[in-house]
Amino acid sequence: MQFTRRAALLALGASSLSVSGTAFAQAGTDLKFGAMPLGSIWYVFAASVAKHVQPALPAGSKVDIIARGGGIGNPILVNEGKADVAFANVITSVWAMNGEEEIYKGKKYPNIRALLGGLNEVWIAGMLTEDYIRRTGNDALDKALLSKDPPRLIMKPAGSTVPPSVRIIFESLGLTFDKYRAAGGQIIQIDVGQIPNMMRNGRADLYFESVSPGHPATQEVTLTVPMRFMDLPDRSLKALAQNGLKVHPLPASFKGQNGPTKAADFGTNMIVHKDMPDATAYAITKAVIENRDAIVAENKAMEGFVAKDAWRPENVGIPLHPGAIRYYKERGWM
Repeated sequence: MQFTRRAALLALGASSLSVSGTAFAQAGTDLKFGAMPLGSIWYVFAASVAKHVQPALPAGSKVDIIARGGGIGNPILVNEGKADVAFANVITSVWAMNGEEEIYKGKKYPNIRALLGGLNEVWIAGMLTEDYIRRTGNDALDKALLSKDPPRLIMKPAGSTVPPSVRIIFESLGLTFDKYRAAGGQIIQIDVGQIPNMMRNGRADLYFESVSPGHPATQEVTLTVPMRFMDLPDRSLKALAQNGLKVHPLPASFKGQNGPTKAADFGTNMIVHKDMPDATAYAITKAVIENRDAIVAENKAMEGFVAKDAWRPENVGIPLHPGAIRYYKERGWM
């Protein structure tokens, strides 16, 4: 397995670099960092985090960002050793470990461990174009979805947390994707980088996204197309809460919001494989925590990241890696 090879690399060499008492070999190692496609906020986050993690690894090490994956897919990539470290959602990490029936088809992914969490809040949000609202009079999300003139819906493809969240919203309203299509609704699923252009070209009316303040695609859409953020219906919020999401408002962060928007939060953590060498897991955790201010300065959407709470169960969702536990205990936080 790839981590056995990396562990061997870390054991080689006559000289070693001490990382807070941990022998860390000079031989370089490459880490694959699971994020999301270009244009996503996780890709931006990963580029920033990698910049601070790489110097903490042995000389000659490299961190490569994987421009695919997402909240659903990244736990699978890490579990199968196709990514060494990745962003995930707290809720999808739990779903993956437990083999959630609808999303993971009952298959469990038990090899993932957390390094830290509470990185940022990620809300499921829906936005209607002002043109659609003006044309139909449907100025509420449930009113639009259940109308005789349903909006053309656009969102990311499978692998993102968006489609299963939208499915939960639909089901709370008595809809399914098939029923929606049968009623004349259109569902478009494409990579996030293509969505702003589709919206500008007038090819969609309703945009569902997993958003944080500063989310690149959402910023681009709302700055170039007149949009209005929709409160999620109360029955949808209840259904999302029953599926493990945290219900609290999306603060006013984008053009198209007149104030906080009723929404639900997935949470963001950082996960690795359970067989990652303890020294590597320790070094990554230490680098992120101790460069928290610099990382947040580069990513305003992470302003809510509280370093001393990064280990807490509600922020990680799944068991911590032993290397991360060691760091938190050294800090006196656990």
